[in-house]
Amino acid sequence: QVQLIESGGGLVQAGGSLRLSCVASGRTFSGYAMGWFRQAPGKEREFVAAITWRGGFAYCADSFKGRFTISRDSAKNTVYLQMSSLKVEDTAVYYCAASVSPYGSLYSAEYDYWGQGTQVTVSS
Repeated sequence: QVQLIESGGGLVQAGGSLRLSCVASGRTFSGYAMGWFRQAPGKEREFVAAITWRGGFAYCADSFKGRFTISRDSAKNTVYLQMSSLKVEDTAVYYCAASVSPYGSLYSAEYDYWGQGTQVTVSS
């Protein structure tokens, strides 16, 4: 059974920071890319960032560059999303996902495993 478990969400004031974590269990994710997506109420799921599991190559959607950073600790099977300068519009459920594609993708359909999501709420 493959599981991705996110944590670290919560309530934060605008301008604050949060670090989300995603722990992968059930199989080795070596060679798999990991991504973060988010979905706000009434909106489609949106790509945030992705990282290769071995090479550490990471990329981020333009709208989050400079504020969000993805990283990973392969020894812990964990991927992180460091979020800073949070805005009210960052309020969403954040999902971790794993892709068999070595570089991941901007598209949610190309991810094979998903976590349950963690709620991030940014207050003004």
